[in-house]
Amino acid sequence: MKEYTDLALDIAQKAGVSFADIRFVEERQNRVYVERRSIKLIDETESFGYCVRVLINGAWGFASNTHLSKDEVARTAELAITIAKASAKVPKDEPALMASEKAYVDTCKGPCGEDPFSVPNSEKAELLLDTCNTILDMPNIAMTWGLLQFIRTHRIIANSDGSYLDMTNYFANPMLSAIAVVGNESQSRDYQVGGRQAGFEYIREIDILGNAKKIAKEAVIKCNAEKCPTGVMDLVLDPDHLALTMHESVGHPTELDRILGWEANMAGRSFIKHEDVNKLRYGSEIVNFTVNNELEGGLGSWFYDDDGTKMQKFPIIKDGILISLGTTRETVPLIGWKRSNGCCRSDGFNRFPINRIPNLYMEPGTDDSVTPEDLVAGVDKGIYIEGMGSFSIDQMRNNFQFGGDMFWMIENGKKAKPLKLVTYQAQTTQFWNSCDGIAGKDYWKPHGVMNCGKGEPMQSMRMTHGSSYCRFRNINVGGAKL
Repeated sequence: MKEYTDLALDIAQKAGVSFADIRFVEERQNRVYVERRSIKLIDETESFGYCVRVLINGAWGFASNTHLSKDEVARTAELAITIAKASAKVPKDEPALMASEKAYVDTCKGPCGEDPFSVPNSEKAELLLDTCNTILDMPNIAMTWGLLQFIRTHRIIANSDGSYLDMTNYFANPMLSAIAVVGNESQSRDYQVGGRQAGFEYIREIDILGNAKKIAKEAVIKCNAEKCPTGVMDLVLDPDHLALTMHESVGHPTELDRILGWEANMAGRSFIKHEDVNKLRYGSEIVNFTVNNELEGGLGSWFYDDDGTKMQKFPIIKDGILISLGTTRETVPLIGWKRSNGCCRSDGFNRFPINRIPNLYMEPGTDDSVTPEDLVAGVDKGIYIEGMGSFSIDQMRNNFQFGGDMFWMIENGKKAKPLKLVTYQAQTTQFWNSCDGIAGKDYWKPHGVMNCGKGEPMQSMRMTHGSSYCRFRNINVGGAKL
């Protein structure tokens, strides 16, 4: 592609840009979906396109195309330049500026032990059919469905810094759900393992079929369970549940574009101010969060972001104190920082890249001997929650409510009985400051989120969260309708 990238960048530089890039994106996707005892969908799609982004006189121009020829690449670059010059005529309080970044020339390929596109669709469908049949053969199961989704993304990025990057990533996303009906009561239970940057070997590793009976039984257990009590209680939360809680209450509020007020669509702004860095007590002293866009298998481990910034690992909350933010090359100059930490991504060739949640996870406890059972043993009255469920959070990412997927009453230090329709409410910093126990590293688990929505027009993005089991004290529970 270098003849095309050179052409676009040469046209841009002759127009006097302060920054320009061209990004090619080729994506292939395969999905197999089974509902009850029949195949409902087998599809395979491919897309290819490219975009040119230019910065002229503090204003952006952006144009994309699906037709590849020298004439079309030149036309796309010229259109981006025309748009930038028109945008520059509009007065701005803060003209756009890109932080400096090194030039990189690199070719990278993410982990993929077994190419999912070489595995026959018949094998994928048979696995899901066997799994759904196993679930439906269990008593009181009325409905089940399963999905296997695979994505291969190939990006080529060249920019006026001198970078030329060729990157390929594979993503695997399994989903499975069982729905039980007992009398007039219906409840679901999902097998939640999350997505991973991997090939088909990930599907073999997680053993969907081997877990089918377990989720079916637990769906029935939920139907017969008591409803959530109301009051102030302690919580013990598993890693799959905490993935969503940290996504909404730590990941989104620490995106710098929200803090600056740039982003308010759908997911809101942030209660954080950039001056809070190194000052705000976000959680208790045992709470430590890490950004790691180099995480093996992490959905956000893209080697270089769409700004051409090399991805990094760094602490974002240390000993409970907020010490960094997720940034892009355009946002950091506005708060006086010198360099982006690589959190700029787009979900396709026809989307302008924006500030996105990175791979972000909570570090395990420092005492590796602490088990989930130890955390439960320290609770007189509380609730143990497994898996993701419903959520609601205000437009400043401050007050929230979360549900879950499986619930157990804790009484006198033991899991006593199942519950259903559980919710809890808290304020972000109050919640993380109430954390007084974290299990050791043997219980740490990643969970990949495949569908984080943001922006206008909407963009969907992928990232990985993770944690060990955690205990939280004196949280408001119940009192909400689902």
